[in-house]
Amino acid sequence: MNIKDLPRNPVAVTIKMIGCRWKIMIIADLLNGTKRFSEIKKSLRGITQKVLTSKLRELEQDGILMREEVGTKVEYTLTDIGYSLRPVILSFYDWGKDYKKYVKLTDGLAG
Repeated sequence: MNIKDLPRNPVAVTIKMIGCRWKIMIIADLLNGTKRFSEIKKSLRGITQKVLTSKLRELEQDGILMREEVGTKVEYTLTDIGYSLRPVILSFYDWGKDYKKYVKLTDGLAG
């Protein structure tokens, strides 16, 4: 990634790097530690092998995770900059949890 390729606005930079739902889910999954491709695919129900491969490559190119071949297996681990996304991902988690509570509370009021 070249600095010239990044947006001027820092929020836009973050969205560019992790704005895809699958990238966020991959990062969240790897916050728990190193995983193999098949383990990530199993955790992320609904993702195709093609999309997972593509998103892992993008995250690797952007320095968010590293890929390591261990014998015949491939493992993925977050880099330090990838782990620095922990508070961002946890805030997504907390907000999603709170929003689900809000919807549950207001769902009965709408009818």
